[in-house]
Amino acid sequence: MSAAIVAAARSWIGTPYVHQASAKGAGTDCLGLIRGIWREFHGAEPMVLPAYTPDWGETDDEELLIGGALRFLRPTSDEAPGDVLIFRMRSGAIAKHMGILAQTGAEASFIHAYDRHGVVESPLSAPWRSRIAGRFRFPPTI
Repeated sequence: MSAAIVAAARSWIGTPYVHQASAKGAGTDCLGLIRGIWREFHGAEPMVLPAYTPDWGETDDEELLIGGALRFLRPTSDEAPGDVLIFRMRSGAIAKHMGILAQTGAEASFIHAYDRHGVVESPLSAPWRSRIAGRFRFPPTI
């Protein structure tokens, strides 16, 4: 399933960045990308999401993104293409960015929706790696 997830994520490349959207080709944010992949493999989304801010520096007592991932995805400590990566962009801030691991090894990369860039595939460089707050896998399809 991991190759299929990576292929699905790559099919979103070029979709413009639109906060809180999840429509391939029309607009999405990083969570919307994951939601779109969920719909492709699992059908309807498991819950309606509340409004959220795009602020990567937001501080709070509750890690809503990680909590949601723990509820619907499977945590993992190893690394495989198709994994959902969650990032904490600033020290002391809650985790507010996510993407799909596309490739591992020396040429590691991930696919994410990035403000002012849209959906892109970026190198999983040391600065990005240092921000990983969690790794998760989609549940198997039925």
